[in-house]
Amino acid sequence: MNPEPKLDAVHHLALSVTDIAASVAWYRQQFHCAVAYQDATWALLKFANLSIALVLPEQHPAHVGVTREDAERWGELKTHRDGTRSIYISDPDGNQIEIMDAASLQ
Repeated sequence: MNPEPKLDAVHHLALSVTDIAASVAWYRQQFHCAVAYQDATWALLKFANLSIALVLPEQHPAHVGVTREDAERWGELKTHRDGTRSIYISDPDGNQIEIMDAASLQ
């Protein structure tokens, strides 16, 4: 009997915003979250169970970030300024999925 495969983890959801600083301020006023990273083009807010990335649409697509041990299976990974490595793919409806190398998150 084969065991069920381990479920993948959603690392973050990325939402398009028009002003990173204003959006970070709003989320921090409304919710108990921590700023893990912030610059002029994106921010990462940590919640208890996942993170929300706030992105400018001309810099980053809105997307779902999923961690995988075998992220390279989808192609060559790009190293980002925060040290993470990932590749973007599209689902059948054109939604962007960022497949993140789990080892680069540690």
